[in-house]
Amino acid sequence: MAAEPHLPTARTRDRSQGAIPTDLDVALVGAGTGSLTAAAYLAQAGLKVACFDPHYVAGGCATQFARGKRSRRYLFDVGLHYIGDCAPGGMFDRLLRPVGVNLEYEAMDPDGFDVLVFPDRTFKTPAGLDNYEARLLEHFPDERKAIARWMKMLRQVLGAIAALDKTHGKMSWSVLLHILLRGQLLPWYQNATLAAFLDTCTDNMQLRAVLAGSHGDHGLPPSKVSLLHHCGLMLHYLTTGGWYPKGGGQVMANGLADSIEASGGAVLLQHEVTKITMENGRATGLTVADRHGATEQVRAKAVISGADIFLTMDTLLGREHLPKAWRSQRDRWSVPDGVFMTCLAIKDDLTARDFGRRNYWQFDHYDVEAYYRDNALGGRPNVQGSYITSATQKDPSCTHHAPEGVETVEVMALLPGDPRVWGLEPDDLVDESYRKKPEYLARKQRVEDELVRRLDDQFPGVGQHIEFRESATPITQVRYTRAEGGSGYGLAQTPGQFGDGRPSWRGPVPGLYLAGMNTRSGHGIAGALHSGRAAASIVAKDLGVPLV
Repeated sequence: MAAEPHLPTARTRDRSQGAIPTDLDVALVGAGTGSLTAAAYLAQAGLKVACFDPHYVAGGCATQFARGKRSRRYLFDVGLHYIGDCAPGGMFDRLLRPVGVNLEYEAMDPDGFDVLVFPDRTFKTPAGLDNYEARLLEHFPDERKAIARWMKMLRQVLGAIAALDKTHGKMSWSVLLHILLRGQLLPWYQNATLAAFLDTCTDNMQLRAVLAGSHGDHGLPPSKVSLLHHCGLMLHYLTTGGWYPKGGGQVMANGLADSIEASGGAVLLQHEVTKITMENGRATGLTVADRHGATEQVRAKAVISGADIFLTMDTLLGREHLPKAWRSQRDRWSVPDGVFMTCLAIKDDLTARDFGRRNYWQFDHYDVEAYYRDNALGGRPNVQGSYITSATQKDPSCTHHAPEGVETVEVMALLPGDPRVWGLEPDDLVDESYRKKPEYLARKQRVEDELVRRLDDQFPGVGQHIEFRESATPITQVRYTRAEGGSGYGLAQTPGQFGDGRPSWRGPVPGLYLAGMNTRSGHGIAGALHSGRAAASIVAKDLGVPLV
């Protein structure tokens, strides 16, 4: 029976059985968004490229997975739940269209794409900075001065981002002049945390919680997250609102993989890179194992790793090849919390329940620091809030998310990736036997039940109509993406790990380049795309070929 073309696994067989090319211009570790983007640009430039990934679907966190029989199929998003700057001519168009990936996007509710639900207040985040400011003043009329200062910072960050866009992200005298003349707050707070800046604005805990409301998008409390990162992340959505790609979270990865192959490159799935090979202090290729365990040596003029930065440094390259400065930096790196996700198929009409094209961020209290300080109590996961979203609501014209009359919903919570919090020891993660350990299963079930309860509290009665449920813990993230700490956000966006504090696209040894969420492009789908384009630009220059 032919594969259903919309399934994430539609090309798995073809991409798993291809012959391993042994002589390449560029060999790429992983087939996440960063690697795929870099490969698409480099393949279009005429270079011979190949991505190698142990998973059975291309896209890393920007993938979907399917459950159920052909007659009753459900598709769920892994990590692409919404993105920003998708208006015509926006960032995604500028990055994807040059390599022939032309996507369409569904706009989320402009009056409230993110709905922050607190015990006694619901705040709808609207598209547009002026609308956002007016909404803040509506909720907090006595905090006019604090809101004005916050908006001043947001607008100055937006101006700096626009100036950097003109120089393709490179710091220049024009950018510095812009910041000095128009960004009076930026020089004083460029290395500050969100909490440090909020301290200069207000002590109103409710307002502070609203301003930090999307902290789940980076997984850090205000006392740890970089102010500039938090502002930049908010602006990514605030300027034109939230968006969702038509067809689901897999279409972007599929488009990039198809672009690579159309230009003569290869995407090989179920092929795991076990080593970055070194000769005379230079990366010269990869050792690749196919799905049967047979290994092959792949030679390349350049290697790009889009894999987890810890995996790349410690295992694939090896600490013995790291320069002293890189070893010291690597030992200081930290990651944020992981994500627990419960996927549900619900035979109900969420439109009638006014779910809408929105994300719901539900919080038990206004103490944002406590979400992270108390996310594990008694050595067990402790849920204090949830994130609720629905692909069928965001993408109503798509027919393959779920059968007719069924809605798909994902409910998430930020929780520690420490195996001990899940009743495991680190050694339990070496193989997949952890999945059958009773204590792990019991803790996982308790969190799943809690997230279902929170969904039912938000939309009373919906819990009675669930016909499918399945959950993934931060440990699942480790299993599929090899991510340190089960985090889908890469290195924590602290002031010391923001911007130039993150690894550059040039790796620690000649011939090795980096892409993905751990680079200075930042995390998320947007950051990964930017990283791939940046890495491709540097590789193309080093190899002497022009890039589109």
